[in-house]
Amino acid sequence: MKPHQLKPAEGARKGRRRVGRGRAGAGGKTAGRGTKGTGARKSLRAGFEGGQMPLARRVPKLKGFKNPNRREYSVVNVERLTQVFGSGEVDPAVMLERGLVRKGLPVKVLARGEVDKPLVVKAHAFSAAAVAKIEGAGGRAEILTD
Repeated sequence: MKPHQLKPAEGARKGRRRVGRGRAGAGGKTAGRGTKGTGARKSLRAGFEGGQMPLARRVPKLKGFKNPNRREYSVVNVERLTQVFGSGEVDPAVMLERGLVRKGLPVKVLARGEVDKPLVVKAHAFSAAAVAKIEGAGGRAEILTD
């Protein structure tokens, strides 16, 4: 015997019940749905919860919107840069090594604090005030593009 010759035993498979096919058929007239009411009809709106306040109306709505194109930065202030580094060149890899920024995010330098050392800071973005403070102390702010 081959797989294509296999078939179920006689009487093992029952034909499907064809409801709503007249009085002579087993499931005629109301087709097993009873009489009247929502259960007898097909038109029940999606999300209907039987008169209970629906989920879509129970849940609080959020205001505003979330910008899908927002670029998230790992921020560091100039005061932290002056505390951690003496002088010289500072780039995101060195900042990550010293635990100032998070891995995988572009770095932005902000202006909180004072700068008293000449630093060459390389980052992906700077606030205008941070650039002014770094250059005011004799340093340089270089924007990275990658």
